[in-house]
This record gives sequence, C-alpha cells and structure tokens, in this order.
Amino acid sequence: MKIEAESFKVLSAETRIKIIELLKSGSLSVNTIAEALGISQSAVSQHLRVMKQAGLVTDERKGYHIYYSLNKDKLNKYQQELIKVCTCGCELGRKRRISETKVALFEYKRHLEKELKQIEKRITVLEREER
Repeated sequence: MKIEAESFKVLSAETRIKIIELLKSGSLSVNTIAEALGISQSAVSQHLRVMKQAGLVTDERKGYHIYYSLNKDKLNKYQQELIKVCTCGCELGRKRRISETKVALFEYKRHLEKELKQIEKRITVLEREER
C-alpha cells in the first residue's frame, strides 16, 4: 500500500500532471516546459526532481541543456495502481472488472465441468449396478 500512496503523492500536484501532458509529445527542456506552463524554471526543476526520484521521468543531457522524457513503463504502472482503487466506472476500470469477471467465469466453468464428469461417472456406476 505504501507504493500506491507514494505514487499518488507524486501525482497530487496539478503542475506535475501538466508536465506529464507536455512530455507525452516527447522530450522537452526545463525552459520549454516553464514557458509552456508560465511558471519559473526553478519551479519546473523542483517538480521534475520529484518526478525523477519517483522514476516517472528520465533525463538526457544534450549540449548545455537537459531534456526530460516520460518513463512510459512507470506511467503505466501508476495507471494500473489507480485502476486498482478506481470506482468511477471509467473505461479502464470497466475493462479490468470485465477481465476479472471473465477469469472468474472461466474458473467456475472448469469447476462445473469437473463436477459434471464426477456426476457422469456416478451415473455410469449406478446404471451398471441396475443391470
């Protein structure tokens, strides 16, 4: 549960969500992000530091600038954690519940098929005894 709580803390700042939205289109520098959001470079740097510590972004130096990119694998893990607790009826939550329902139904079907085989064996034994 601690992992999920830490994930939600990272995503709790609206500015970080906006940074994620910007980085979805590709790598960006602090200057570009700051300009797009209308906030200071130091504020962007602080948010990116938190996001980098959480593994949500990676950085790469190109000349004098550092470019930040989304770690899409980590973002997908965050999404899965959110789906675990989501009760809003959104598309992703619905797909998860349908998937869980399918698994449960297939397990139940296997159980019933096994039971049916046992019943058929018992019927065969009873029919032999009648003869």
